[in-house]
Amino acid sequence: MKTIAIIPARGGSKRLLNKNILKLGAIPLLVHSILYAKANSNIIDAIYVSTNDEATKKIAQEYGAKIIDRPEYLSGEFEPTLTALQHALEVIGDSTVENVILLQPTNPLRPENLLHEAFERYRISDSDSLFTVTRNHQKLGRITNNSFEPYNYAIGQRSQDLEPLYFENGLLYISKSRLIREGKIISENSIPYVVNHIFASIDIDTQDDFDYAEYLYQKLITYNS
Repeated sequence: MKTIAIIPARGGSKRLLNKNILKLGAIPLLVHSILYAKANSNIIDAIYVSTNDEATKKIAQEYGAKIIDRPEYLSGEFEPTLTALQHALEVIGDSTVENVILLQPTNPLRPENLLHEAFERYRISDSDSLFTVTRNHQKLGRITNNSFEPYNYAIGQRSQDLEPLYFENGLLYISKSRLIREGKIISENSIPYVVNHIFASIDIDTQDDFDYAEYLYQKLITYNS
């Protein structure tokens, strides 16, 4: 049975134009995810980029990814990732595909051994999916009627004594293809895989996000190579 990677990279981003093909370091943003998948070829049998954008298709092909031509009606700003994955599986049409690894181009930097370790955890489990999370260390609250109401702490409580809460960081998702066809990426029995790494703080949607990613890339990768 096969394991494939799907990288959804539609064109038409509003807040950061041409986001997926902007160069982070010396290569376009989405290429970081393609190269990460290629570096894990012992797990991933094929790499697909789902896009409606011609420039993205050209770049993805140059770096060895297969193209899924995503129709415009599945490429809107508010279209969920799920429909892109379902469409990709339909186009691929390979009944031997068992697992889908979702790599979002907006999370371009990942710990080197993350996929290997996470996939092994997933493989030996009975779960239909795995996704990465990171612990939140902030004091959160709500504002109601102009008044702040603490949510995960009591006023005066030390940050290190907060109840552990986690956020979905977007670095990595692994799902059974069957689950995606049924309309889910994360299942009820999904494994939350904890990643405590600075790369988990990167999720590019704005220019500030991109600038932060560029800073970390230069500091932690370029300078240390």
